[in-house]
Amino acid sequence: MSAPIYRDALWSGASDPVVIRREGAVPAEWWMFYTQRRAALEGEGVEWVHGSRIGVAVSTDGGASWAYRGVVDGLDGPHDGPGPHTHWAPEVVRLGEEYHMYLSWIEGAPSTWAGHERHIVHFVSPDLSTWTRVGRVDVGSDFAIDAAVARTPDGALRMWFKDEAEQSATWSAVSDDGYSWRREGLVVGGRPHEGPNVFELGGWWWLIVDEWRGQGVYRATDGVDWHRRPGLLLAAPGAHASDRQIGRHADVVVRDDGTAVVFYFTHPGWDGSELAGAAGRSERETAIHAALLAVENDELRENRDFTRESKGLLPVD
Repeated sequence: MSAPIYRDALWSGASDPVVIRREGAVPAEWWMFYTQRRAALEGEGVEWVHGSRIGVAVSTDGGASWAYRGVVDGLDGPHDGPGPHTHWAPEVVRLGEEYHMYLSWIEGAPSTWAGHERHIVHFVSPDLSTWTRVGRVDVGSDFAIDAAVARTPDGALRMWFKDEAEQSATWSAVSDDGYSWRREGLVVGGRPHEGPNVFELGGWWWLIVDEWRGQGVYRATDGVDWHRRPGLLLAAPGAHASDRQIGRHADVVVRDDGTAVVFYFTHPGWDGSELAGAAGRSERETAIHAALLAVENDELRENRDFTRESKGLLPVD
């Protein structure tokens, strides 16, 4: 059954998860970084979506249970003021001997969506615990969020991100080392969306984006030339009461057996209206779930209601 794997005990607003293995840990440690929305905050508007920290949870049993490890400190710059500032949608990847975090950062905790610059900020860490600020990533926009990073078959390191100043669509940048980035161009246009995630599975490269009605799916042979596939992922409800809504802003971990795990969040009490009008805590609260992905007949398929006890999630050795 598609029961939640994690809820944030502090604010009840865990969202935008990214999951990564900490190298060298025995038994295996899987770390989840997520946007800690303040669902329990009183008041109207979207201040509860802003002012968020980056929460951390760790699993040592393959994702069956997760222990809260607090929030990531030191994500504001020396001249950013006292805050609270907004930390959104971290992307965490390992490049060489370092972990890299690409964070969406907004000044303050605005009560409205529009008019507030968003920037992607870069951090590095040797161990996932202590992070050092590198600085703002120049992707050619002052309204860029939701970074996803992967190395494509041509050897280039690519970043896919949402540019809210340009159609709220997915754009890309390229880098040689993860530090200096050059804007490439539009990757996926059309219907506005957010939260791109890129991975290789079943002989194809896949790009999924959150269309607020499920995840749009694109496929490529090279991680560059993307083509839309029919249907949506995480659009049909799961069996559990907390998984009856669409799956939002997802992250994918590919497994050695040729399948993958997709981590996503839902608003269990959401009624389908604009979140700016979600004045009650029950509408704002979130839950993080996981589903299985596999490639069947060259298409990406989900299993949202698998039996976790028999199939497991992630390696433990």
